[in-house]
Order: sequence, then C-alpha cells, then structure tokens
Amino acid sequence: MAKGKLVKISGPVVVARGIDSKLYDVVKVGEEKLIGEVIKIVGDDYVVQVYEDTSGLKPGEPVEGTGMPLSVELGPGLLKSIYDGIQRPLALIAEETGTYIKRGVSVPPLDKKKKWKFEPKAKKGDRVSVGDILGTVKESELIEHRILSQFDGVVREIRAGEYRLEDPVGSIEHMGKKRDVFIYHKWPVRKPRGYREKYPPEIPLLTGMRIVDTFSPIAKGGTACIPGPFGSGKTVTQQSLAKWSDTEIVVYIGCGERGNEMTEVLTEFPHLKDPKSGKPLMERTVLIANTSNMPVAAREASIYTGVTIAEYYRDMGYNVSLMADSTSRWAEAMREIGGRLEEMPGEEGYPAYLARRLAEFYERSGRVKTLGSDERYGSVTIIGAVSPPGGDISEPVSQNTLRVTKVFLALDASLAHRRHFPALHWLRSYSLYTERLDEWYAKNVAEDWAFLRDEAMALLQKEAELEEVVQLVGPDALPEKEQAILTVTKMLREDYLQQNAYHEVDMYCSLKKQYAMLKNIMHFYKRAMEGIEKGMQAKSIGGMKVVERIARMKEIPESRMNEVQGIIKEIDAEFNSALKKIGSSEG
Repeated sequence: MAKGKLVKISGPVVVARGIDSKLYDVVKVGEEKLIGEVIKIVGDDYVVQVYEDTSGLKPGEPVEGTGMPLSVELGPGLLKSIYDGIQRPLALIAEETGTYIKRGVSVPPLDKKKKWKFEPKAKKGDRVSVGDILGTVKESELIEHRILSQFDGVVREIRAGEYRLEDPVGSIEHMGKKRDVFIYHKWPVRKPRGYREKYPPEIPLLTGMRIVDTFSPIAKGGTACIPGPFGSGKTVTQQSLAKWSDTEIVVYIGCGERGNEMTEVLTEFPHLKDPKSGKPLMERTVLIANTSNMPVAAREASIYTGVTIAEYYRDMGYNVSLMADSTSRWAEAMREIGGRLEEMPGEEGYPAYLARRLAEFYERSGRVKTLGSDERYGSVTIIGAVSPPGGDISEPVSQNTLRVTKVFLALDASLAHRRHFPALHWLRSYSLYTERLDEWYAKNVAEDWAFLRDEAMALLQKEAELEEVVQLVGPDALPEKEQAILTVTKMLREDYLQQNAYHEVDMYCSLKKQYAMLKNIMHFYKRAMEGIEKGMQAKSIGGMKVVERIARMKEIPESRMNEVQGIIKEIDAEFNSALKKIGSSEG
C-alpha cells in the first residue's frame, strides 16, 4: 500500500494525504504505527479516527494503509479472553508492556503459537456450502468450537491433528481454485454475518429474575434496554442477566464504563460459578473492556467488535446474550468524533445519524436458522444499558433506543434508595413480547400463567391508585377490602418482585418456583377477599402466621420445592380455621 503523511491533527481525528485507501480501511499512523480507520475522504485528504492516544504526533509523520477494513479474528481462544474495543488482548498486552498499555503495541487477538486439537466432521470428497461444519475444536470445558466453511465447493483434503491457527487443516476446491482451510478467519466488524432465515420471537430468554420473567419477559433473539440514573443498579442487573440467562455464550461489553466498575466485572467473572455446570462462568464468556479513560474512538468500535463475536457463536448454533454497558457512552464517542469532523450536529449535539446507528446495532440481534446445509439454529439477544444524564430518559439516546428495542426495563432511583432491588419499576417497565410468549408459558409452565400474571399486575396498578388516598387519609381510613388489597400488593412487591442478587438461593429463581410463589400469593388474595365478605378484618388477615411463611418462600431452595407448593394448603388451613371461629362466635 502507498505511504502517505500526516497533514492535520485534531485529537483522535487526523488528516493524512497520499495513502490511497478506501472508506473504513484500517491505517497505521505515525512512527509508532497507531491503529486508525478512514472515516471520510475529501479529494486527496483522508480523515482518520485513531483508536489510540494521539498526543505527541506531528504533521509530516508517515501514514500507511493496510487495505483492510477494521476486522476481528474469529477462532478458538476467544472464550475466557478480555479484549479492548478493537480486540487487543489486555492480559497479553499487560505481560508485554506492564500495567499501562503503551501506544502502538501490536499483539495478535488470538494466540498463534497455541496448538488446538482439530476433529474433522467433513470427509474428503464431500460437497460443502458456506456455514457447513468442517470439524470441531474443544475450546473450553463447556463449549465445542465448530469450524465453519468459508467457501462453497468440494473438500479435497481434511486432516485430524493438533494445529496452530495459521496451519492449514485441509483444502476446498472453490470455483476451480484450491482454498486452504484454517481453524480461524477474519471478519469486518461493521458487516453483519449472514443467515438463512430469521424467526419471530416466540421463545423466552429465561433470566431467573422474577420481575423480568413474569412481567417484562425478554425473547431469545430479542432486544431490551435498561435506562436508569447513576446508582440505580444497571450494571448489577446486567451482570445478573449475564450470569443467569439460559444462553450458552455471554459477550459482555463495558463500553465507556468507569474503571472501578469494569475492574469489578473483570475480577468477579473469573470466580463466578456457572449455575448449569458448576465450572467457572468465564469458560463461556468473552469480555470487552473499554473504560471511560481509554481512547474515545475505540469505544465507538467496541460495540461492533462485541456483536460480531456474538454473531460468530450464533452461526455455530449457540444462543448468545450480549450485554452492552452502556450505549450512552458509545453515543458520546460518536458525538465527540462528529464534532471534530465538523459535522452538522443534531439534537443535544449528537450526530444526525444517531438513530440509524442504534437501529443497525440492535437489528443484529435475532433467532435464526444458520447458513449451512444442516438444520442449525442460534440466537443473539442484545441487552443494552443506557445512562441518561440526570436520569432523564427524554434525551435522544434513550428515546432512539426505546424506538428500536421491544423490552423496556425501567430502573427507578427511588426504589434503589429504598433498598428495593432489582430497582425495576413494575408499572413503568414493559415488554412487547408478552403476548407472543404466552403460548410458550402455557405449554411449558402452566396454563393459568398469563391469568395469574395479569391479575397480579392489575392489583399492583390498583395499589398505585390507592397510594394517593393513603397519603391523604392513612391506610386505616380505607374500606376493609382495600386494606386487604394493600396487604397482598405488599407481598407482591417485597416477597415476589424484590430479589437479592447476592443471596445464594434467591439470586436465581426457576419458572417452576416463580409459578408456585405467584400462585401462593394470588391464592392468599382470593381467600382474603372471601374472608372479608364473611366478616374477617383486614388487620387479622395481615397478622396471619402464613404471611411470614409467604415472605420466607423465596429463601427455600429449589430442592425443597414441595415446601413452596405446600404453602397453599397452609393458607387454606389458616383461613378455614379463622372463618370457623367467626361462624361459631356468630352462632
């Protein structure tokens, strides 16, 4: 490629001349070969955003084009890795440069020296198409890495054995030419990977969080956003979803987050136990760390790096959950670069294309039939956190995100201050997947799941109406029936919706247990209404022994489910006893 030179520098945006590159090609800038990307071409001037700190650069330094767009390396070794926004392995960089990342450091994303045991699935003479499984590599104790064909053609040779990433494991005859097969390949991050068919969202992503699974369910291959002010629990909520959702692969992107929060993720994830296998969660996780003090341009790339890795595992037939924390910082990076490019600003200074970029990112989610001749299905579920300044979700990033995502998990600072976690507001949160998923819940959990959920939500809405009256006249002035409703809604809030992310039992709740808990509370409500009609007082209902049993059911382990299911009999026994006393006193 032709070498050019620097003519202008404005922070992370520089202008080079004479490099003869295409739009979005990667270039190496200056004597230290800093990585950059061509984002605008005006005549002979190439505007480049540099993914590293540009202080100390001066006009006249050399700029060299690579002829390649910004790409990620996809192959065995991705899992358990911690990368920065442009897929540089932070652990290997630390070994080479020490605590601080030096500028211009070049370390391959995947270990080229390590040997992987390759087991062929295709045979010599097989006709294969793009996406077919040629063989497998045991990447971690939990995940089998499937090596996919990059070409249509006939397998000319394929060999079992131990190979480095750059050793050919066979060859395919494609359009009359022999193409070597490797166990890794490169893929441009801004180009979505292909699939055969996209399916409607009809299977829920099971998270183990009662408020999400019951009232605001997320579909596999769906999209969700978690906007919330500082300190309301966005990061903990996303980490809980990453740990407990029923997906095989987790891609966690810390995009512009504070260093201490990212440190917590990086130190905690390696020690977390995978609930399904008992092995470390990192065995099936890829972490991308781009903290707020790292170069702003790499933050913009980190989202694309993460979603490309997620799509790669989807193509193997895995379900992937992608956590982006937070897209607000990504949008701020676009705003900063847009300002340096002297682009016309849109609302609040964000670029005019903000909505399109957000939509393009979330559109890369979905449950699909993958490429290849065999029947393989995979999904990418994208859950993005949004950090609106001052918690005001009327700002552009929140509004444009809400326009394209189907689940809104509304974090509420007042709930967080009251120590109610997860601090998701049940009335403000919503899911547009609810009706689509009802059929799955009816088949796989219980036929009356939707009925119980709707009845519980109606009670919570009724409580919100009664709250205004209670604030004026106090709860004792309400009729007995409405006092009993407040007792039941308190149970729903504190015993069902509140969940302790650090409690060994309550941190995860299966659908079977969720159903049993909700059924108990709604059965208590039904008996309470009957009791009020037959002369029972709301205070005596609130003081029943079984109320304490209901409060404790969240702490009963799954192995003792019969205890949770047995509470319904205790409710009946206590109400029957109380009604008997009323009957005998009247007699």
